[in-house]
Amino acid sequence: MTDDTHTIRSDGLTATIKAHGAEMCSLRDRGGTEFIWQAGPAWPRHAPLLFPIVGRLANDEFRHRGKIYRVTQHGFARDSRFAWVARSESSCSLVLEDSEATRTLYPFAFRLTATYAIDDAGLDLSLAVVNTGGETLPVSLGGHPAFNWPLQAGVPKESYALTFTNEEPSPIRRVEGGLLLAETDPSPVRGKLLPLSESLFSNDAVILDPVNSRAVRYAARNDAGPWLEMSWRGFRELGVWSKPSGAPFLCIEPWRGYASPAGFAGEFSDKPGLMHIAPGAEEQRTFRSEEGKT
Repeated sequence: MTDDTHTIRSDGLTATIKAHGAEMCSLRDRGGTEFIWQAGPAWPRHAPLLFPIVGRLANDEFRHRGKIYRVTQHGFARDSRFAWVARSESSCSLVLEDSEATRTLYPFAFRLTATYAIDDAGLDLSLAVVNTGGETLPVSLGGHPAFNWPLQAGVPKESYALTFTNEEPSPIRRVEGGLLLAETDPSPVRGKLLPLSESLFSNDAVILDPVNSRAVRYAARNDAGPWLEMSWRGFRELGVWSKPSGAPFLCIEPWRGYASPAGFAGEFSDKPGLMHIAPGAEEQRTFRSEEGKT
């Protein structure tokens, strides 16, 4: 245990979480298989938390009560140091609260708590946002975990697929210049199966808005080797992303919110996709990763 990181363990899994961004930077099974992308030149992050926005704002700015505020893509939580609230062998909680520094970027009072809990089969992440101020809190929240792709060295990336619990026939959304396009694309999901390939991300992320399923399995299509299943509660959208130029990771991202629509120039509180949390109220969202081998 250090001030910078904390490792939680079960008989089957080990996870390490950083105070910086409350970000998980490792998730290993008993055999030593690492599921989390270990950062690097292709992308310098592991599994950042997205708060108080998901995606990008036009010009990285928003307007609130006649003032302009600057918040860069996915918000500032991922670059903020959280305070440890509790740490044990199998769980830990971290908190980020508004401060003079955050209010220069985002003029709202909040408390964001991230709680990780591990068991033999998987890892739960619970996110809670409390409005500690006196006005409605307009906010988005999301996860951005990056998993190794392939999960097993030497297996072709195109051998992998995502299998959803429900069919996903609805058109998908895309972004251009970081902003949400009004036009939609036909779903690349074939029934419940989304075959993975680098070309899938040639136009950036695949955004399911809304996502019908509440879980998805990431595995080789022959079910050989390591696999991962992610489930979520309270999230409406799901982003699937990798670098358009190709990179050895795959992000499976539960979202409550999305980038500003191209052309949107209204008040921040009117931006589509936001939660609006009343003073004193709390919103909770959770997702779980289960890992195994076949």
